[in-house]
Amino acid sequence: MLRLHGLGWGSRRIAAELECSRTTVKRYVTARGWVPYRRLGRPRKLAGQTGWLQERLIRHRGNADVVRQDLARELGITVGLRTLEREVAPLRQVLATEDRVPRSGVGATLLSSVGCLVRRPLLAS
Repeated sequence: MLRLHGLGWGSRRIAAELECSRTTVKRYVTARGWVPYRRLGRPRKLAGQTGWLQERLIRHRGNADVVRQDLARELGITVGLRTLEREVAPLRQVLATEDRVPRSGVGATLLSSVGCLVRRPLLAS
């Protein structure tokens, strides 16, 4: 793009030749080369709360809604249930893998459809 621009080509002609947006050509020419992608700089509400969330998730056996209520009551952080579920998804996976190993007489722990960890007895074969 820069070479073509240096030869006197206009942004429309460069865009047509390279089959890209005219805005892209203008951005490259203005910056004199490639520009890294702009990232959203919005801070996350739950940043830095991983330890607290993990402790509460274990205490409430994976029930994200109860953890969300504790979060609002104790830390004053109000988030939607889906936001919290996205944040604790990796923690839930760890809980689920730790509890998949059946313990004597207790049974395997499974994630239920409502998102809670539920103890279910093993079926006799």
